[in-house]
Amino acid sequence: MIPLRLPLLLVTAALLLTGCGPRETRVAAGNRTQTIHIGNMAEPTDLDPQIINSLEDYKIVMNLMEGLTACRPKDCQPVPGVAERWEASPDGLTWTFHLRANAVWSNGDPVTADDFVYAYRRMLSPGLAAEYAYMLFSLQGAREFNTGKLADFTQVGVKAPDARTLVLSLAFPVPYLPSLVYHNAWYPVHRATIEKFGKIDQRSTLWTRPGNYVGNGAFVLSAWEPNQIIRLTKSPTYWDREAVRLQEADFYPIESSTTEEAAFRSGQLHATAQIPSEKIETYQKEHPDFLHQDTNLATYFYRFNVTKPPLNDVRVRRALSLAIDRQAIVESVVKGGQLPAFHLTPPNTAGYTANVTFHEDVAAARQLLAEAGFKDGQGFPRLEILYNTTEGHRLVAESLQQMWRKNLGIDIGLYNQEAKVWNDTMRQGNYQIARYGWVGDYLDPSTFLELMTTGNGNNQTGWSNPEYDRLIDQARRTLDPARRFALYHQAEDLLMAEMPIMPIYFYVRNDLLLPCVKGWYGNLLDLHPLKGVYLEP
Repeated sequence: MIPLRLPLLLVTAALLLTGCGPRETRVAAGNRTQTIHIGNMAEPTDLDPQIINSLEDYKIVMNLMEGLTACRPKDCQPVPGVAERWEASPDGLTWTFHLRANAVWSNGDPVTADDFVYAYRRMLSPGLAAEYAYMLFSLQGAREFNTGKLADFTQVGVKAPDARTLVLSLAFPVPYLPSLVYHNAWYPVHRATIEKFGKIDQRSTLWTRPGNYVGNGAFVLSAWEPNQIIRLTKSPTYWDREAVRLQEADFYPIESSTTEEAAFRSGQLHATAQIPSEKIETYQKEHPDFLHQDTNLATYFYRFNVTKPPLNDVRVRRALSLAIDRQAIVESVVKGGQLPAFHLTPPNTAGYTANVTFHEDVAAARQLLAEAGFKDGQGFPRLEILYNTTEGHRLVAESLQQMWRKNLGIDIGLYNQEAKVWNDTMRQGNYQIARYGWVGDYLDPSTFLELMTTGNGNNQTGWSNPEYDRLIDQARRTLDPARRFALYHQAEDLLMAEMPIMPIYFYVRNDLLLPCVKGWYGNLLDLHPLKGVYLEP
């Protein structure tokens, strides 16, 4: 095995110069052919932009599809995508996007404004049950159409006056709309392809398979071998293809951080999605040029299924949360510079920082559990933590298990599932306590706080509070930042009082990246569009 302290590329070059050395590594070959190899943590749940709901899926799909705007990788600011320009009315309620004439689908068809209208109709169709449908609720009539209260989609605030003009009419001002519409929920889809393989509101059809997939992004899908590889190749039809230097991007769903780090160290990956916590210090000392530690707009937390006794009792949920030593978890378990979390929204999210309304308090936790009828843990039913399969999630779950046993006298079981199954299990509500994490979709606190509103497809806790919904809705309609943030403070205080979720820490992304990868930037949303990435041996 190659010693960690030797520069990987130098070792590879030295081996290639010998007559009896090993075969050329993936990295060395990729540098010659502009083929990047990327660890992506999990098998995609789907590659349908209106179905996916994980960052790992989005990192692939954002290269197959393009929205009205695109994400500038240095700072996540919106730049022109399919729309070459846009403007808003003085009241902020009408946005007009002007589509570029040379935007085409991978089959050669032009991308038109009608493709966006169709996509938004599909996204909001009740039958599709898209978790991210709420992202479009700023459109007039969108919520009503999605909930079945409005049957006529022509009453929803999206119109195509002509093939190159898209007009969005909003129910309330959204000053950050250009950032919002580069999210996958707002991507167009190719109508003929969707309907060739199913109905408009049918999930998981064969349209997303290689050979069937019609996208409009910088890359096309050329292979998808489940649990092995997802291969993208440079699109010959993309409007800005001259700016794309990579010829191929191979994504590997590697759930084990140990396996992924070994693949990186042996020259099989240019970039990883994770790193074993016990290896962070080694890389800090011996290869700081490989280790990337980037603050993300993201929170690691646990969900409580509040429909399952005894988790339907707020005293039990609060007891479980107050009994956790978050500082010990970030210092001794995850070890990557993360910060203990006592609220959902990360600090200084576009200027907003939540109130801290609780701390670790074992005595108070024991008292709450006793009040709920489980003094010293007696009679407490056996619950289970569900987590998706990685060593890091297992270690955190084991730490919680031990703290609850020590501090509350209760025994909580653990079980893990592959990411796609884990996601389906939570979506169906078939869990008691589950590990989860949320990376902001755009730079605004609403990307976190709207998550817990009633009916939000990504809530999945069973929790609903009319006052919380009222506060979030009022904040949506408030332009004054100070007043808006005050409403968010009230809402988040209420959320933490009822504790349907248990924040653990705020993310610092720790992963590995070879210096030969250029145009790849750490950013708050952890987005890395490959359009501007290239390899420099």
